[in-house]
Amino acid sequence: MLEKKEKYKRSIEKFLYFNKEMSCADMCVQLDKSLPLVTKLVNELIEEGLVVEAGFAQSTGGRRAQMFRLRTDLIYVVAVAMDQHVTRMAILNASNQHVVPEQRVDIHLADNPNALQELTHHLQAFVQSANLPLEKIAGIGIGMPGFVDVHEGRNHSFLPSGKQSIVATLQAATGLPVVIDNDSSLIALAEQRFGEAKGHQNVMVINVSWGVGLGLILNGKLFRGDNGFAGEFSHMPMFTNNKLCSCGKMGCLETEASMEVIVNKALQGIANGSLTSIKKLSKDDLEAACTSVLMAAGKGDRFAVELLSEVAYNIGRGVAILIHLLNPGLVVLSGRGSIAGKLWLAPIQQAINENSIPKLAENTEIRVSSLGNEAQLIGPAALVMDHYEKLKKISAKKPLKTTKAVSKKAVSL
Repeated sequence: MLEKKEKYKRSIEKFLYFNKEMSCADMCVQLDKSLPLVTKLVNELIEEGLVVEAGFAQSTGGRRAQMFRLRTDLIYVVAVAMDQHVTRMAILNASNQHVVPEQRVDIHLADNPNALQELTHHLQAFVQSANLPLEKIAGIGIGMPGFVDVHEGRNHSFLPSGKQSIVATLQAATGLPVVIDNDSSLIALAEQRFGEAKGHQNVMVINVSWGVGLGLILNGKLFRGDNGFAGEFSHMPMFTNNKLCSCGKMGCLETEASMEVIVNKALQGIANGSLTSIKKLSKDDLEAACTSVLMAAGKGDRFAVELLSEVAYNIGRGVAILIHLLNPGLVVLSGRGSIAGKLWLAPIQQAINENSIPKLAENTEIRVSSLGNEAQLIGPAALVMDHYEKLKKISAKKPLKTTKAVSKKAVSL
């Protein structure tokens, strides 16, 4: 009975994390337990210092309900957002606020047998430098590109881990429970829990980054497919352009629609004398180059706007296929590229208008994420809290000694 009670209390903490504030009546519905039991559990959490009163709910004509929320300084999550070139690490509190400066490190994933060793070193150092008690950290959530097997804790595209899984390696090194998932699926989770997709049943969340990822929310649940590999939007064969994709095939959507395509075309255009306000663009720093083009487009630079519009139109062609297959009510543009904001919308809508049956597309809304690039970190944090009851059983262990890194470049923001 004691174990069940603790499980219910962990569930209440999880509900409060995702909903910010709740009444005991709301928690009864979520937990499917009686009001007296939930009230008793909430009072115990208050005595333990984990939950505090948050005032009263807005009046609906009767007695206003007492609301409760988590204390933000007692539960922390280590969130890691990886892409093919840069890894971001952050520690977030129960309100998804950063409690230490975010750190970025260069870990190149493609053809890198030492990628996991580098990640292990940097993650160990980051957690230790935060100087937080391990028992206050709920776990480490990591979003990464590639074919991620969440059950085995492995990535079949990057971060080779040998006989021991990625999860087991990092848990041994940090002393903390670890969960991993595909980066686009976690961006969709962030949007579902805290962003534009909240409250919607059928949503396609497009991760505009170095590729074009896709997270699918179907019937209100994150859909990963039979093996967990659903959503490989980037690799739909859509063009006869004889361009080799990173997957080894020709003509994938990614070859004509990604942030890397925008950077490459910007470099080519500038070399050919295109008039633009963009200065000092270099492929050696793709992230800075990408930001420069997107910021220029936001300021009305015609050359940058044209580059973005061309890529957006190609994404829209892919969205038209999704509309025909899945009939989503909402499409959310998220991830790195979403900082360009509404500039994406018109060309994507044009492609949908030209390539979709009007009746199928008429109720599909296109939105740009309000979370922006932060979705890449909120998603891994949400993954940890999604598994909070299970991870709570994994007690903090003494971490291994800090490993040596192959790459030592790190930048604190």
